[in-house]
Amino acid sequence: MTKEEKKEFRDDILNRFLSLDYIKPEDIPDIDLYMDQVTTFMDERLSSLKRRPDDKMLTKTMINNYTKNKLLPSPDKKKYSKEHMLTLIFIYYFKNILSINDIASILNPLTDEYFDSKTGDVSLEDIYSEIFTESKDNADSIGRGILHEYLKSRKTFEEEKDEKKRKFLNDFSFIAQLSFDIYVKKTIVESMIDKHILEKDLGKDKEEDKDKD
Repeated sequence: MTKEEKKEFRDDILNRFLSLDYIKPEDIPDIDLYMDQVTTFMDERLSSLKRRPDDKMLTKTMINNYTKNKLLPSPDKKKYSKEHMLTLIFIYYFKNILSINDIASILNPLTDEYFDSKTGDVSLEDIYSEIFTESKDNADSIGRGILHEYLKSRKTFEEEKDEKKRKFLNDFSFIAQLSFDIYVKKTIVESMIDKHILEKDLGKDKEEDKDKD
C-alpha cells in the first residue's frame, strides 16, 4: 500500500467518525417532548448511524420497554425532559453491546444520583458532555489503530496466489481482528459491571448484618 493509499484509507476512517451524528446538549430542546417528538428527534439527529435508510433509531415500543425495565425514569404526564433524552442516548449506544440487565446496573446509579437533581456540583448534562466530547477527541487515535490493523491484514495469506481469494482472506482477517478487539473490550466492560454488582451486593450484606446486630 502506497503512502497515498494509506492516507486515503486513514482519511476515510476519520471522515466516518466525524460524520457520525453527535447530539450536543444544546441541540436538545429545553421544553418537554411527547413520545412522537422524541422518536422524530432521535431519528433525525442520529440518521448517520443508520445501517439502512429505513432503520428506526428508537421506536415507541423500545422507549416503553426501557421505562418498563427501569432503564429510563417514567415520563411526567407523558412528556420527556432533556434528561430523559440524554439517558436515551446513553441507552442507544449501550444497547448495541450490552444486555438490558447490564445497562440497568450501570445506568440506575447514574439516574438515581443525577436525574432531575437540583443540587450537586455535576449534572447529568455535564456527564453527557464530558463523555461524548472525550469520545470525539479520541477519533484520531482510534483511526490510527484501525489503520494499523488494516495494514497488518494486507500482509496475511500471501501464499494465496489467486488475487480475488487473497483479497477476500485479507478482508476476513481485518474483520476478525476488529471483532476480537470489540470482544475483548466488551469482556472488560462486563467484568467491571459484575464487580460493581458484587460490591453493591456486599454493601447490602453489610447493612443486613448491622440490622441483625
